[in-house]
Amino acid sequence: MSADRQSIIVRAPYAISLSATLSDAEQQQAKHLLNLLLAENTNTNSDIDTRHLTLNIKRFIDGHGLACPMPLLKTKVALRDVAIGESLYVVATDANSQADITAFCRQNQQTNTANRLLLAVNSVTKQQPAASSSSQRFDTIYHFIITKTDSN
Repeated sequence: MSADRQSIIVRAPYAISLSATLSDAEQQQAKHLLNLLLAENTNTNSDIDTRHLTLNIKRFIDGHGLACPMPLLKTKVALRDVAIGESLYVVATDANSQADITAFCRQNQQTNTANRLLLAVNSVTKQQPAASSSSQRFDTIYHFIITKTDSN
């Protein structure tokens, strides 16, 4: 995969970069979901100054239709492949995911002394169901962008 496939979506209050390591399908799906997220709201974690934040999304987890605790488990596994300064984009449709992933990141901040997790985006969007829905559709999507940071 070539580096020229890297996409950058710039919207206030941050820029989001999709890594060239994501497959074409992952890039398309992530772009669609990010546009939905950024169009509907730009709520971010209030503890973070996002004015000059660039999120480099290295991995993408599609948790549509996965019941608790699968989105959290997939998040934990995917974070193994994320380096310091890189981000993981997770979307889920299970309402429990919001509490689970938020608590996981908060606990990591308190207990991990090496690589900490910054929950840069924790937002909810509503998606209009398709009129001709042959596959299962979900109205509420939970978006998380988790960045691995150096504790120093």
